[in-house]
Amino acid sequence: MEHMRKLWTIMILAAVTACSVGGEGGGEGSGEGGEVRPTAAVSAGVAPGAPKDVVTGLAVPWAIAFLPGGDALVTERDSARLLRVTPAGKVTELGRIGQARPGGEGGLLGVAVKDRQVFLYYTAEQDNRIARYQLGDHGLGDEQLLVEGIPKGGIHNGGRLAFGPDGYLYATTGETGDREMAQRRDSLGGKILRMTVDGAPAPGNPFGTLVYSYGHRNVQGLAWDTAGRLYASEFGANTYDEINLVRPGANYGWPKVEGKGNDARFVNPILTWPTGEASPSGMAYADGALWVGALRGQRLWQVPLGRDGSPGMPVARFAGRYGRLRAVTAAPDGTLWVSTSNKDGRGSPRPGDDRILSVPTS
Repeated sequence: MEHMRKLWTIMILAAVTACSVGGEGGGEGSGEGGEVRPTAAVSAGVAPGAPKDVVTGLAVPWAIAFLPGGDALVTERDSARLLRVTPAGKVTELGRIGQARPGGEGGLLGVAVKDRQVFLYYTAEQDNRIARYQLGDHGLGDEQLLVEGIPKGGIHNGGRLAFGPDGYLYATTGETGDREMAQRRDSLGGKILRMTVDGAPAPGNPFGTLVYSYGHRNVQGLAWDTAGRLYASEFGANTYDEINLVRPGANYGWPKVEGKGNDARFVNPILTWPTGEASPSGMAYADGALWVGALRGQRLWQVPLGRDGSPGMPVARFAGRYGRLRAVTAAPDGTLWVSTSNKDGRGSPRPGDDRILSVPTS
């Protein structure tokens, strides 16, 4: 296994070409870069099952969260619409978030559900915010603002929401291109936050604030394994994208370190990719593996995990077949729902885009 891991690393590094700049495209500025072609190392393996369209004709579906009955709530980043999607593909618009101000990488982003309460992360006029709504028979109730003052920018707004096995709400934020913000514990930018359903710091948070971990550039994926370990996917700048095993109070190094720095002040990622192979966004855990949607990399990464949480050799699924992949969420029927993001200004839309796919994992 160690020999195969080293071989995989050598082949990946040999495939790297110069990355152009971009926020969610893998770099620091505004451009996406050219087409990424699969290499022998990353196109190995056969997909475990054939994906099927759940719904087509969407526009930048950013996040997916399932209701207790099996329907899903889906956010559209640029339209600020919240949609209800059935497993059969019926789409109902529940409303538009009027306070949202889409632009750049901001807009209506994360969604999470607890009972009949809906939690949304969106970009407002001056900041990013987290709000709660009651879901009624005909749409959303009034907004209850939980967290405001999360820094916003044209890039790196974070935006993922998810409930952990501890019952608390986790949120990811970006450093908006202001690198040093990630190291400031008094800022909400470049962090993973942990809170109660009322938006208060969760009991046991390491600093007594909302901040759970820091030193992040732009996290857009959260997932827990069956042992309750928290993993986060993070955009790198020009060299390495990351998966991190998240510990409370830990510093993940940005901007001092990109990738593995082997510096005692910072926690190393458990896995890195060249930015051209990933730009990782949504992430889910299923069947013993992390499944990570790649934007610039245009593939679904399957990362097997050992019993101790260590990663095995990643396998790329569907490389180049569907374009940019954004949301990845485990569905009640055991499949993954995966959204494309080809209308986000950096992709090349195809007939039917944007779509949500149902992907078997075995």
